[in-house]
Amino acid sequence: MNSVLIDQALPSAEQCLYLTSPNPRVGCVITSPDGNLLGQGHTQRAGGPHAEIMALLDAAAQGHSVIGATAYVTLEPCAHQGRTGPCCDAIIAAGIKKVVATNTDPNPLVAGQGFARMRAAGIDVEVLPPDDPLAIQSRELNIGFFSRMIRKRPWVRMKIAASLDGKTALPNGVSQWITSPEARADGHAWRARACMVLTGMGTVLADNPRLDVRLVDTPRQPSVAVVDSQLALPLDASLFVAGRALYIWAAGQDLGFCQNGHQQSALEAQGAKVFYRPDDDGKVDLAAMLQDMGKLEINELHVEAGHTLNGALIRAGLVDEFLIYLAPKLLGQGRDMASFGPLAELSQAVPLVFKSTEMIGPDLRVLARVQGRDQF
Repeated sequence: MNSVLIDQALPSAEQCLYLTSPNPRVGCVITSPDGNLLGQGHTQRAGGPHAEIMALLDAAAQGHSVIGATAYVTLEPCAHQGRTGPCCDAIIAAGIKKVVATNTDPNPLVAGQGFARMRAAGIDVEVLPPDDPLAIQSRELNIGFFSRMIRKRPWVRMKIAASLDGKTALPNGVSQWITSPEARADGHAWRARACMVLTGMGTVLADNPRLDVRLVDTPRQPSVAVVDSQLALPLDASLFVAGRALYIWAAGQDLGFCQNGHQQSALEAQGAKVFYRPDDDGKVDLAAMLQDMGKLEINELHVEAGHTLNGALIRAGLVDEFLIYLAPKLLGQGRDMASFGPLAELSQAVPLVFKSTEMIGPDLRVLARVQGRDQF
């Protein structure tokens, strides 16, 4: 198995980081029997060609025959009719004789069926072991897709910008700007890769954010969601962006009123979609909300909220990963990253694993994952 050639397919997959949602990010490289590159490609927007088709088209455009060739792909070729046809059938029809893949597709509609169909057609199929570094790298690129297919809910990444002593704002709520322009641009890049950005009403009322991607180039904008227990989102909120989906999770049926009638009707008239998911305390059932998001085909959920919603999500055990930017300054008294607890014992602390630390301009970016959360 030539892992070097699979390593060439991974950069192709990374090229569609901001593009393919809700589909996985996949790259494909096709080589001749003697190892010469014939074609390569990555998955396009949902409804467009997948990586394997793009690689076949690339080879054809260069006048290369792929009969007897080997395809290196970063996920099992699909075996079902979705927005596009089965890629495994296209590989069979093209005359490719060997397929090397990093991972089995977790989609129940595929889940080994692509491999089985190709093997039945006489194609030699090899799959990297799950602990192979390239298999891990490929899975990490699609951690949200794996989460949605296996857990039926998105991968939840919470972004926080704070001072070195963990304060996200002054006591009066002022927070712009604790971190540097470089950190804010980097945060927009992480926002861009997400399928949806989530915030709470406290943040909406305090900052009136747009929560769109502005500081980096992106071919698509993630949708936006609000936890709004009382259905009180102002109709003039900046979250209403033309052409972008807006979802609201509330706890009570149309508790708010506006001058033009029922609040829900007014919000929906502006394009919002309202879900009612009350818990026993009259607040939004956050776990049920994530299940709704899974049904909406949300792979990665990017949380940018205040300490109240952050704390509620952590307390419910629903955060998978933390993206934290620490500025080299101390604020003393101020607002915390999250409000939860108090804990009675240190053993009750949320156990984390540092995935990476990197300087972003003058700030430190820490990516920390809840221990064991990615074992699904």
